[in-house]
Amino acid sequence: MLNKMKSLIAQLKEADAAYYGKDNPIMTDLEYDRLYNELAQLERDTGIILASSPTQRVSGEVLEGLSAVSHTKPMLSADKTKSTGEIFKFVSGRRVVISWKLDGLTLVLRYAGGKLVQAITCGDGLKGEDVTHTVRVMENVPLTIPCTEPLEVRGEGVVSWQNFKELNESLEEPYSHPRNLAAGSIRKLDARESKKRRLEFLAFDLISDHLGGTTKWENLRFMAQMGFTTVGYSVLAENASQDALEKAIAFYRPEEYAFPVDGLIFEYDDLAYGRSLGATGHHENRLMALKWADTLYETVFRSLEVATTRTGMVSLTGVFDDVEIDGTTVNHAYLHNLDIFKQLALGPGDKISVYKANMIIPQIAKNHTRSGGCMIPIVCPCCGEMLMIHMSPGGTQQLYCENLDCPARLVRKFVHFCSKTRMEIEGLAEQTLETFVDRGWVKNFGDLYELEQHKAEIIACPGFGEKSFARLQQAIDKRRTCTLNQFIAALGIPEVGRHAGRILNRHFGGDWEAFEQAIRDGFDFTQLEDFGKVMHDNIYTWYNNAEESKLWRPVLEHITFLKEDNTMSENMKNNPFADKIVVATGKLENYTRDGIQTKLLELGAKPTSSVSKKTDYLIVGEKAGSKLDKAKSLGVKVLTEEEFESMLALSKT
Repeated sequence: MLNKMKSLIAQLKEADAAYYGKDNPIMTDLEYDRLYNELAQLERDTGIILASSPTQRVSGEVLEGLSAVSHTKPMLSADKTKSTGEIFKFVSGRRVVISWKLDGLTLVLRYAGGKLVQAITCGDGLKGEDVTHTVRVMENVPLTIPCTEPLEVRGEGVVSWQNFKELNESLEEPYSHPRNLAAGSIRKLDARESKKRRLEFLAFDLISDHLGGTTKWENLRFMAQMGFTTVGYSVLAENASQDALEKAIAFYRPEEYAFPVDGLIFEYDDLAYGRSLGATGHHENRLMALKWADTLYETVFRSLEVATTRTGMVSLTGVFDDVEIDGTTVNHAYLHNLDIFKQLALGPGDKISVYKANMIIPQIAKNHTRSGGCMIPIVCPCCGEMLMIHMSPGGTQQLYCENLDCPARLVRKFVHFCSKTRMEIEGLAEQTLETFVDRGWVKNFGDLYELEQHKAEIIACPGFGEKSFARLQQAIDKRRTCTLNQFIAALGIPEVGRHAGRILNRHFGGDWEAFEQAIRDGFDFTQLEDFGKVMHDNIYTWYNNAEESKLWRPVLEHITFLKEDNTMSENMKNNPFADKIVVATGKLENYTRDGIQTKLLELGAKPTSSVSKKTDYLIVGEKAGSKLDKAKSLGVKVLTEEEFESMLALSKT
């Protein structure tokens, strides 16, 4: 029994580290809850609770790179249930405050003398990370408050659904959920990078209990008076019936709330009574969380997709018949590890139940048939080498291909290099590149420009012929000249994408040698507009990586860069956008997202992604969103697309 408990603790701690520390979950919410509940039941049955049990402490950890700070009071969690009956028992006829259970990163803000002095993450409940530098740039965090006494407020760092959608479109590697985006952004070492993510802070608890009032409702009102945006809440009257409770719960519709949530919080309004109930090492007894009961949808499992990632880890994805969930068609669900795959015992034709975790991530909840027809893959789908099972410290199993020469990693780099928004080499789709890599014709980017020597073999491939090869060769020859920004974006430097490429292109006049010499001379890239320390460090890490160098350096012999003249013409100097900070948002009729950025750079403007007091113009299209609201509040000049083009036309006359 003890060994079982230790195994469950190890698995849960590993899942916590992945979820809270790396913002990369390794198991579904249902699987985590199952393991947690199994451990809690064993503890109740045996009367034994090990010191390391997650049931007795808050999940989370302090990451390296940020200073550890002790909390004034332990930041504990809330006991959880999916039963409204359990919530009714908890209420026990008392007046309670109902609020959203936000799905972001919990923070504590400290004020002294009316000024924000420190912001801390939840961490392990006793210590958190100092993230003052990133919290200061959140749009709705008051830097000063009308209270000179020491004050601490607890709340959640969150990204709205609208901002999440807009931001994901601009990121090289989109996030799967706003919670991951919020956590990753708050923990960034570079505040300028974090600011672009447009995080918000929603206050839900006043830690300084000598301020505010004697009730939870009064404390929420007090925080609002101090200038904080508070979480949405309501009050359930004492002696409310279960029917009244059910109606109060039904009032909260998560699909209508601007921020991601995963349930409701019920807290006794009488603060003194709540404090008298004490706490465990894991949760406070003054409140309880109602987690949403996920709506399950039945469908039929069809097959297992197996893919090797860049790291060698082999991902398993379940494919099933189309099912409509929350207005979208779902037919795939990622299986986070080998353990989940084994537990589900999937096979073609099995009846399964699926759901959307946090209303966004498809998951397989249950297999009703359990035929077990799908066997564990034994060879890499890419290179054919035998797969190995790696066991994590927590006991989680994962499949890996240990062949360092496996083409999977290489193919994905080629796909990125040739894609439409990078070098734009038509005819080199992933399937074609897989063939070329598999045959040994392409080992680096330079080999793409020497396919002529394999002409006969390529023409003999299925789907190819003289004409298709000629079209491919023409597309490749077309890209023997390119701009510096195209090339940099194609290289796959982490977080250095198209926008960064345009800025580098402009600064170095399209000259690759100047860019490379700057790196050798230790150039400080943070001095450039929209460049932070992370991007600066990523450029140097990439450049000094010998394996990466073998991949891209050979292509320099085959391409010529179209250099840019940094000297501005008189017409350029006279146009109204020269040296102006300009932001474009919404859907424009005559410009793509990349097109408007390129146009602005041609005009000598400084295009950025976020609106601030320094912004000179905001160009808006359809569905402009929050950037338009902010621009209006700051008095930034707003232009329609027509007004933008009219100003250009007038400047030319």
